[in-house]
Amino acid sequence: MTAHQRLGINIDHVATVRNARGGDAPSPLRAALMAQAAGADGITAHLREDRRHIRDSDIADLVANIDIPLNLEMAATDEMRDIALKARPHAACIVPEKREERTTEGGLDAEGGFKTLQPLVEALYDADIRVSLFIEPDIRQIDAARALGAPVIELHTGAYCEAALAGDEPARQGHLARIREAARHAAHIGLEVHAGHGLTYDTVTDIAAIPEIRELNIGHFLIGEAIFLGLGPAIAEMRRLMDAARTGIGA
Repeated sequence: MTAHQRLGINIDHVATVRNARGGDAPSPLRAALMAQAAGADGITAHLREDRRHIRDSDIADLVANIDIPLNLEMAATDEMRDIALKARPHAACIVPEKREERTTEGGLDAEGGFKTLQPLVEALYDADIRVSLFIEPDIRQIDAARALGAPVIELHTGAYCEAALAGDEPARQGHLARIREAARHAAHIGLEVHAGHGLTYDTVTDIAAIPEIRELNIGHFLIGEAIFLGLGPAIAEMRRLMDAARTGIGA
């Protein structure tokens, strides 16, 4: 296992603020470039079917202008497949998407949606786009992801973060144990493990300390903190906490 854990910054909610007023400000591309300068290892952007935040033009701007990997979050639809094949991001993370949800509410059903997902995974893989599946920390879902040929999974940390926020320590510990077990199993069968959703300064340490998790993707919290601290300092503090949690890993 390597000590360095990559940090991907999700810039969706810079676009949310922009779209609330209309026009071009604040710029998601500018946020991505600032995150890059602050030491982010990648940029994540979710092009939703209803375009509620990130727009097609944002994806084109990011592909053309950033020097770190772009991770395109996308629903399992023909439209999104075609956009990904045209844009050619470094990676595409397939996520569940419901039109009425405020944010992604759970993991993708890789097992139940196997027949739908298989041609999509193959098309992205053939285009040299690294495929990941955003799934719950569940052994069946991990095995389905492996059978689909996705080299990467991203474990949904939302339930763990919600339990921590509610002060429910037994539930938090239970969710953390599931994530740890899932990460070990996924790494054992040859998958690269990422994690994300809802992580904050208060919840990141235990997740970052799991040796099999190679990357964290964090967005909403850091964009919120940037209002008070600035984006660079907000990212720097998250990076500090992650690095501290990784002390001794890979030594």
